[in-house]
Amino acid sequence: MSSFSATVASLVADPRFAAAVGVALIAGLVRGFSGFGSALIYVPLVAAIYEPRIAALTLLIIDFVASAPFTVPLTRQCNWREVAPVSIAAICTIPVGVAALEYLDPVTLRWFIAILVVTLLLALASGWRYRARPKLPVSVGVGLVAGVGAGAAQIAGPAAIIYWLGGPNSAHVIRANLMVYFAILAIVSAAAYYARGLFTTDVLVLSLLLGPVFIVALALGAYLFRGASDQSYRRVSYVIIALSALVSLPLFDEVFR
Repeated sequence: MSSFSATVASLVADPRFAAAVGVALIAGLVRGFSGFGSALIYVPLVAAIYEPRIAALTLLIIDFVASAPFTVPLTRQCNWREVAPVSIAAICTIPVGVAALEYLDPVTLRWFIAILVVTLLLALASGWRYRARPKLPVSVGVGLVAGVGAGAAQIAGPAAIIYWLGGPNSAHVIRANLMVYFAILAIVSAAAYYARGLFTTDVLVLSLLLGPVFIVALALGAYLFRGASDQSYRRVSYVIIALSALVSLPLFDEVFR
């Protein structure tokens, strides 16, 4: 048996794999019908099932492959005057997040991820937005915070979402901004992870196994839930994200392991 086949067999035989497939399915469905929330579900739960490193790296690979074909055309539609400063600032702090992912105790990092998810979820659910035209100092601040979240847990979206949704741009431009911003951070994060030697065989093979589940669920979610209202989508998403953060706490490790 080849090394690749042996790794696949080992991962599939692991009882945790079925739970990871379930998480990928739920995260993909939520991303499909609400357009956001996959990281807030996937990262805390897969970190509880395996560890934070595997959660962050597999999501990076899966999400980048799933979104890349849709992102390239949007580079001509986004507002680069807004995307560039947030992205550049985030790039500066991604190494800080990567260092946290590499050196922090996994349990400590999982508590950090859970607290980050809950805090950002409350901000999103409250409807609070930055009600002003994006300004350079604020853009830099948003990027610096988002970069740490991106490096440590691939959670860089909510800060930018809150920031840009309150601005004067159309939904079309905001979506393009977010997609391009995510792609830039994914590329830089991947380079930082690679430089640290974090892309192990297990991570790559697990991404290959979970990726199709996530992508099919994403498409299924977009199809099955297109008849519901946007408000319903978001309410369901918020509940699922909150439950994910709750059950992923180290207090419930016996549920997963």
